[in-house]
Amino acid sequence: MPRTYSIRTFGCQMNEHDTGRAAGLLEAVGYRRAASDQDADLVLLNTCAVRENADNRLYGTLGHLKGLKDERRAAGQDLTIVVGGCLAQKDGATVAAKAPWVDVVYGTHNLGSLPQLLAQADSTSLPVVELVEQLETFPSALPAKRDVRHHAWVAISVGCDNSCTFCIVPSLRGPEVSRTMGDIVTEVRGLVADGVVEVTLLGQNVNSYGRDLAGRSQFAPLLRELGEVDGLERLRFTSPHPRDFTDEVLHAMAETGNVMPHLHLPLQSGSDRLLRLMRRSYRQRRYLNLIARTRELLPDAALSTDIIVGFPGETDEDFQATIDVVEHVRFDQAFTFQYSARPGTPAAELVEEFVPPEVVAERYQRLEPLVRQHSLEAHQRLIGTDQELLIESPSKTDVARWSARTPGNHLVHLPAPEGWRAGDGQPPAYGPGDLVTATVVEAATNYAVAGVPTAIRRTPAGAATADALARGEGHTLPPDAPATAPVAGVGRSLPLLLAPS
Repeated sequence: MPRTYSIRTFGCQMNEHDTGRAAGLLEAVGYRRAASDQDADLVLLNTCAVRENADNRLYGTLGHLKGLKDERRAAGQDLTIVVGGCLAQKDGATVAAKAPWVDVVYGTHNLGSLPQLLAQADSTSLPVVELVEQLETFPSALPAKRDVRHHAWVAISVGCDNSCTFCIVPSLRGPEVSRTMGDIVTEVRGLVADGVVEVTLLGQNVNSYGRDLAGRSQFAPLLRELGEVDGLERLRFTSPHPRDFTDEVLHAMAETGNVMPHLHLPLQSGSDRLLRLMRRSYRQRRYLNLIARTRELLPDAALSTDIIVGFPGETDEDFQATIDVVEHVRFDQAFTFQYSARPGTPAAELVEEFVPPEVVAERYQRLEPLVRQHSLEAHQRLIGTDQELLIESPSKTDVARWSARTPGNHLVHLPAPEGWRAGDGQPPAYGPGDLVTATVVEAATNYAVAGVPTAIRRTPAGAATADALARGEGHTLPPDAPATAPVAGVGRSLPLLLAPS
């Protein structure tokens, strides 16, 4: 019987991207996906060093896995435990010391060594720890295993040249290095040939893509080039940096048919003083001018953002400046965070400037209802409009509903295909990966509701997933689906990437 694996992913989209590569590597050497940790011969934790309490979550999970490993050994079996990713890169030796029952620890730069590290672990009773300073193989050169048929993450650059004082990612992922445009287009064409209809481009700062290759950003030309890929229905990207966003990119978005009208533009703070302390390299006026220009060239674009509340030294006036920007822009969605110090970042050293927790909480409670109200208003504006929706999955909480996304990335629930029941042998009229047109009839804070579809555009991914649902296999790729082969022409050794910009 083949050995089985399970992967838990913590953190950002790049971690999701890396998880797909780790799964591909494991399957390339004979592993198959398990239904759960309880059934797996190997559990891999792909860690994050950015999110709050990341280390507590890791060690809590490792404590649970130790108990599972002890049970397996008592029964004459075993469990291989692997820790990778950003927190492993930052604290790899500490992880091995605190959790000696871990078998392998690897960092962000040596994902490609996973099979060799597992082989080493088979011949030693001590944790195998390998942390290198530069990536040995660019992730896109590795085999990949996608969780869904219709969507894929594609990294266009790795690392970051910014020096935001709250962010530890540059020290963990290295300086920014871009892939060639030819490599990216080749990967996307291969994904589309494999059934993908939606691609999200990833980079710590996507709009500085190509600067190291050509002396200036090549992001707008990249969008236009990918606009020519037949069969690519939807193209998204995250995250741009306001400092580097140009009219050229906005024109490319407006003039490229498959680039979706959604812009995630991290604000972090509306205060010029705090932006300076954060080393964000733009000011409130620059940000608002960019929003105005976006609405001029892309009047229907949805806008989302990231906001930090309680950055060290934040005053009532600083916070009010953030509120003013939020009131002015009225984002479709805002991801709001209470500041949490990350050891190793410059901001974490500003201990005397830390804002009292009760003050941070009070400010957060003022901001959160505001952004929720704006999100509700954005969904209310959709009522009565016909939207082409990309079906994502059956609802996890309501068997009568399915979930989908508008071009502007709004979550929409709609009725499940009439008469369909999972596993009854009959494929539904549409599946995840298909595109349907429906009228929005209701709005809530976090989603909208649409009626029965009036038109359906089938895709190969949607048809294949509908057949899988008919067999009761769920909407994810089945455990025995083959891993995607490495992308041709991509194999350079580069440093790696990502977290909120």
